[in-house]
Amino acid sequence: MGWKTSGYLKPKLIVSAIDRISLSELWNDGIRGLIIDLDNTICPWRQSDVIMEADVLIKDALQRKYKVCLISNASSKRTQRIAKLYGIPFFAPAYKPSKYAFKKAIALMGLKEKEVSVVGDQLFTDILGGNRSGCYTILVPPLSKEEFIWTRFMRLLEKTTMSRSRNDYIK
Repeated sequence: MGWKTSGYLKPKLIVSAIDRISLSELWNDGIRGLIIDLDNTICPWRQSDVIMEADVLIKDALQRKYKVCLISNASSKRTQRIAKLYGIPFFAPAYKPSKYAFKKAIALMGLKEKEVSVVGDQLFTDILGGNRSGCYTILVPPLSKEEFIWTRFMRLLEKTTMSRSRNDYIK
């Protein structure tokens, strides 16, 4: 890849489900903004229905005065439609793991990298991009096994990478 990946591919936190993310703990750690992935993080691939647990998390974050931004490699139309439900900004297509959209989202929120957490289901897009951008990264399990064929291939690499890297942060 051209740059050291070992630290970049390690999420700061792994949770067993999106509703296991503690907004109180994040706030106490200085996190003030969330960059959240769309597909298989808050709604199943190619669907526009946000799962209840993610809906609760986003609404709770907004109520607690977190700044929230959606970021996705999916189409702009679908991402915009979901972002509009919450009145939050979005970037799509984001071309993750490129830092560009992450940096734009951080700037738009008016925060520093260390004040932002990236929540996503993929190591090689969400976690890699978030870590390269200097954010606190949280890996959630994918909502569905139905995915783009390239993503399925990348999941095999993720499993290999995760099995080689012991992580005690699962909640």
